[in-house]
Amino acid sequence: EKGLVSNPENFIRKIPHMSFVWGKKNVDYLKKRYDALQQCDLFSDMAYTEDPEVVKNWAPLIMDGRKKSDKIAATKMDLGTDVNFGSLTRDMFNHLRAQPNVSLYFNHEIRDLKKNKDENWSIKVKDLESGDKRKRVAKFVFIGAGGGSLPLLEKSDIPEGKGFGGFPVSGQWLKCTNEEIIAKHHAKVYGKASVGAPPMSVPHLDTRMINGKQALLFGPYAGFSTKFLKNGSFLDLPKSIKFNNIRPMISAGLHNLDLTKYLIEQVRQSPEDRLEALKEYLPKAELKDWELEYAGQRVQVIKKDEKKGGILEFGTEVVSAGDGSIAALLGASPGASTAVSIMIELLNRCFEADLATPEWQAKIKEMIPTYGKALAQDAELCKATRSRTSKILKIEKD
Repeated sequence: EKGLVSNPENFIRKIPHMSFVWGKKNVDYLKKRYDALQQCDLFSDMAYTEDPEVVKNWAPLIMDGRKKSDKIAATKMDLGTDVNFGSLTRDMFNHLRAQPNVSLYFNHEIRDLKKNKDENWSIKVKDLESGDKRKRVAKFVFIGAGGGSLPLLEKSDIPEGKGFGGFPVSGQWLKCTNEEIIAKHHAKVYGKASVGAPPMSVPHLDTRMINGKQALLFGPYAGFSTKFLKNGSFLDLPKSIKFNNIRPMISAGLHNLDLTKYLIEQVRQSPEDRLEALKEYLPKAELKDWELEYAGQRVQVIKKDEKKGGILEFGTEVVSAGDGSIAALLGASPGASTAVSIMIELLNRCFEADLATPEWQAKIKEMIPTYGKALAQDAELCKATRSRTSKILKIEKD
């Protein structure tokens, strides 16, 4: 709207979102979920069907080759989008680069950080290209380093960071190489996780825009590595184990044997095994049309629990110091649906007094006009907001 980020088509595109299930039990579940969501204005535009012909019209490939006797159901939201965070980040960085008093450093690694007596943070930084090391001083530090957040939080030595651990899970996807198949699918189709599988394993068949070109991906398949980052060290996990988090990590492991079993099964999968999983969504899929791609690492949060000793979290966790001078974002990388709410939570924690001032309130309401209002309970406001954002982002309904 203000021209700070150009060409929204580069980072967001309209892609319908679907849920697709088969079998009487799963169909009953999806119908109950749809009925419940219809009570909320946010989902009033959701469509539901058990008619194979309608589903075939929505996503032909998932019905091609399926038995007519199969009991199926699907929901569809045309409001869905595909967000390319890499492209959005580059656009935001390009804007920040042009601002006075803003410095961006790439290929730099934070080696250590500690709190000074004057309440500021002293940060040791290494330039990975030149090898130069330097110190920087900051009043406020935000650690948003994905899988690298936990080691940095541990280095900060804040009491609030004690007892947190991480469990790394790698991601793999099947990528379609057949242009004819890619052109026939235009939706994100989500399934239902199998019994005993973790929430992060929900399979989906996604139309994506990658480098301006349409692509088709299926996954995720899970793998295991002790690395916290895709290009990290195999010592990341062992080095993260401290006296204050070893009990929560052991307890979480003992209470999540299903996850351990699931990961072992995933790691042992052959290409044919992965194809069988794909065939549940694309009955006519052939191995020759797909190749395996390795994605990044997601480090699931392990935290202390009074009753169980330690629990494994599948979402994100904002950890902040009592004085608000430092905060870290742990857990699975937040997507488009959670990123903004997580940052608002961080502002409330670390800048509570500032956020209460008229100046900050005015600014945040300028950035988020519906701040403090419940869209789920106001149909007119929800409709007006969607219309405004769709126009600005150039994702109006067809």
